[in-house]
Amino acid sequence: MANERVENKLKVLPGKPGCYLMKDKDGHIIYIGKAKNLKNRVRSYFKSSHTGKTARLVSEIADFEYILTGSDKEALLLEVSLIQKHKPQYNILLKYGTTYPYLKITNERDPRLVIDSEIKKDGAKYFGPYPNVGAAMQTQQLLHKIYPLRRCPKNQKRPCLYYHMGQCIGPCDHEVSKEEYKDQIAKIESFLKGNVKDIKTDLKQKMDDAAANLNYEAAAEFRDQISYIETTVEKQAIVSNDFVERDFFNFYMDKGWISIQVFFVRQATLIKREAAMFPCYDPPEEELMSFIVQYYQEKNNLLPKEIFVPPGLDLDLLADILDTKLHVPQRGEKKHLLDLAYKNSKQALQERFNLIEMKQRKTTGAVKDLSQALGLPYLKHIEAFDHSNIQGTNPVSAMVAFKDGKEDKQNYRKYKVKTVEGANEAATTTEVIRRRFTRLLKEGKALPDLVLMDGGKVQVNAAVDVIHHELGQSTPVAGMVKDDKHKTAGLIFGENLDPVPLDPRSQAFYLVQRIQDEVHRFAISFHRNVRSKNSFSSELDQITGVGPKTRSKLLRHFRSMKRLKEASLDDIRELGINRKVAQRIIDFLHEKDKEEVK
Repeated sequence: MANERVENKLKVLPGKPGCYLMKDKDGHIIYIGKAKNLKNRVRSYFKSSHTGKTARLVSEIADFEYILTGSDKEALLLEVSLIQKHKPQYNILLKYGTTYPYLKITNERDPRLVIDSEIKKDGAKYFGPYPNVGAAMQTQQLLHKIYPLRRCPKNQKRPCLYYHMGQCIGPCDHEVSKEEYKDQIAKIESFLKGNVKDIKTDLKQKMDDAAANLNYEAAAEFRDQISYIETTVEKQAIVSNDFVERDFFNFYMDKGWISIQVFFVRQATLIKREAAMFPCYDPPEEELMSFIVQYYQEKNNLLPKEIFVPPGLDLDLLADILDTKLHVPQRGEKKHLLDLAYKNSKQALQERFNLIEMKQRKTTGAVKDLSQALGLPYLKHIEAFDHSNIQGTNPVSAMVAFKDGKEDKQNYRKYKVKTVEGANEAATTTEVIRRRFTRLLKEGKALPDLVLMDGGKVQVNAAVDVIHHELGQSTPVAGMVKDDKHKTAGLIFGENLDPVPLDPRSQAFYLVQRIQDEVHRFAISFHRNVRSKNSFSSELDQITGVGPKTRSKLLRHFRSMKRLKEASLDDIRELGINRKVAQRIIDFLHEKDKEEVK
């Protein structure tokens, strides 16, 4: 529901082309769009029903602005410019850069053929992109051998090895004319466009001559060059009978999301694919148009000779902005490739939804099943407790929290047991549960929807006694029991603490298993840490001159007895400990090592 300010602004919106900027309550721009008719488009956000991502966007709109333009073309260009400037959270944000390399003929007096990862405005000629660096390097090496340019650095005083190998045109040996470079570059361009028949014929003749002269190494090299041309440069997956550079865009939309696929055809071969997926708030055809314009504004994305798109796009507008040909194929290989892009878009989006569904089954779905099995409302917040000690020494407890079936690690808690001596599970549970719930009540924080104790009836009854009888709260308590192999067996719950029927193959059971494993891991690791520190401290207490402050310094810095034993006298003195005490520490540790050896 729009506020009064928005309602008033909607009444005076003009029916002209322009861009609109949606803002949240803090004045931040959260979405930018364009429209042929601002009045109709902007009003549709507030006067129509929405679901999913669009509904979320609309719920956050507190205000909007608009900018009139002279045409739909100007609106599209302005939209792209504003999106790149403000980067609103609900808009398309393309990733910068690409991992695909290019072959580059440098703009120098003596040009070189090099590999570059990005396109610069340096007057150079760029070719590609290539599927990977390896493909670009192979093509570069082949061209060095067939149509060499300069390979050596400038100002060489004598010809390099490449010149003698026939892989450098030799500007360090003699002056190479611009006409010769021009002719060589023209041959390279022709080669990269797929005109390789003459080259293959020439290489085959050289291979045969080398073999006839028993120069089998050279013959093998020529054979490999021919093989590379046949497998990489020549037509493989033919999509046309020419070598025009083409890009294919298509999309699939479902549940408020749009999936876009881009296919790149170079040298009559499909060399790579890119994909994008994001929430869709405008008609998908307009989202695709905006995506295409933004895509080619990235410096590493070369504009091809032709672009193929699905029906429904304003081809004249796109062609005018991009200054290239746009087509909607009706039949043949080009239509097939566009359909393939559509199928891939659909598959990618469905796969995303399937993954989300699978994740939900393991989290919220598992929580729903567990709640149903226990006969309780949805258990959004679950806390689990476990205790750890060795023969009653260094007793500790740990708590892990799960929200919507996922670990909520920022709310994990550790407890050093203060009032219990020895291995008393009931008393330990009483202390820890009392400390946890008393604190939550004192701070006015929400109580968990379920408490799980890693243990049997003893632990559950102790927790129930504190929560229900002592504190008067109604939080349910269940016990996670294990089998004789110390693996999760199930739950006990209810007045009589009867076993809860859980299918061992169900997501609810797996959730209980994850919770039990996690709280056990957390408790054990905490206990080991405490035990190590206590052992460290107790040993240091035996040294004359080492009091609580010195012990604390050593503990914080070295963290373990092993690291302290490896320390030198100077390492210990750097902590502000005087020489005599530091020497006593060293002597004590050395004596202890001798005793352990005996």
